[in-house]
Amino acid sequence: MTEQEEVLDPTVYIVIGRVWDTEEGTEDNAITIHAMLRAADDDDAVRKTLEALSGQGYVEAELDQIGVMDGEPDEPVYEGAYHDALAGNVAIVKFEAD
Repeated sequence: MTEQEEVLDPTVYIVIGRVWDTEEGTEDNAITIHAMLRAADDDDAVRKTLEALSGQGYVEAELDQIGVMDGEPDEPVYEGAYHDALAGNVAIVKFEAD
């Protein structure tokens, strides 16, 4: 197989952070999020994540970590998000406290 014939897996980023739906956000009312998306680089991933969060009504966000997914995740909670990211969407997984 030549280099042109090789099919490269798309790069799926995971961005981890916290968001708030009010400007008076505190540690107590932070919502932990994991965003999965395809992007050209780290900066593009951060920009797309912030745009998606803003589009969902969050007024403040702190992004703590960014990384590249090494294949499809094993945890069921991420399965749909990973496939959404492969389709070109920004998938947001929220972890709200009870």
